[in-house]
Amino acid sequence: MKPKLKDNIILEVKNLSVTFQTEAGRIRAVDNVSFQVRKGRTLGIVGESGCGKSATALSIIRLLPKPAGILEQGNIWFMNKDIAKTSKEHMHKIRGKHIAMIFQEPMTALNPVHKIGRQIMEVFELHFKNMSKSNMKKESLNLLKKVGIPDPDQRLKEYPHQISGGMRQRVMIAIALAGKPDILIADEPTTALDVTIQAQILNLIKKLQEERGMAVIFITHDLGVIAQVCDDVVVMYAGKTAEKASVRDIFNNPWHPYTKGLLSSIVRVQRPRKTMLNIIRGRVPGPGEFPDGCRFENRCPYAMPVCAIEEPPVRTLRKDHYVSCWL
Repeated sequence: MKPKLKDNIILEVKNLSVTFQTEAGRIRAVDNVSFQVRKGRTLGIVGESGCGKSATALSIIRLLPKPAGILEQGNIWFMNKDIAKTSKEHMHKIRGKHIAMIFQEPMTALNPVHKIGRQIMEVFELHFKNMSKSNMKKESLNLLKKVGIPDPDQRLKEYPHQISGGMRQRVMIAIALAGKPDILIADEPTTALDVTIQAQILNLIKKLQEERGMAVIFITHDLGVIAQVCDDVVVMYAGKTAEKASVRDIFNNPWHPYTKGLLSSIVRVQRPRKTMLNIIRGRVPGPGEFPDGCRFENRCPYAMPVCAIEEPPVRTLRKDHYVSCWL
């Protein structure tokens, strides 16, 4: 049954679970995750590597690696349809035009044997079939200018290996924007870029969002990036949602011990010189090692006996602030 979404909610993910078939059997990488994305706002999904962030994003656009990745259960409501269950043909129309994605590593996401212009124009060929070749080239040039690439006419004729990492990421953004999407998913788009280029890419995404009014899902492990670009935050740990709230509440009033641990690990200018950095001791359990109780129990400084034997309930602290914790 389709939920009655509020007018400002463009996407709702409900009880999403993703499994992967491995040699050791089927393991669950995303477990019962739910969140909403609002029009014109940025939702940040944050957590350590291996917590299920990218698997969640790939599930939304139905690009889980096959045959290993399986969208086991859940609903993904978009444009009055559950795209978790829609046909492949319908997803071809959604993916790229209505929901686009900037992938984590542009060198592997871009096709090394096709010129940059060819890869941008492919979006127009797929989703704007009546567009002429000359208009496709014109729009491709405009997109490269929009994302700040110098000498765009020359870049259209080049291959991905001929340009820098920062430029490749900008090309990925141009490709993602070509379909004029309603939702842009950015999967750690600043990984492996130096801090100057990182800041430019973040500012670019924010500027383009404001110009086009699109929603953004921003995936990262960096809370500094979350503070800079996001309006709402989902904190994930070991495949589950630990805490959901506005970015203001996450930074000013965090409740989950994992969220507090992430915040205390941020390097701050005010910190006295030569003081030890705070860390979260221990490691994230692998998908095949998840305990019966709270998945953060082995690293939590506030763990109680109940935490080891039973999963914590999701508690509503205030409007739009949820935490999964026994405390």
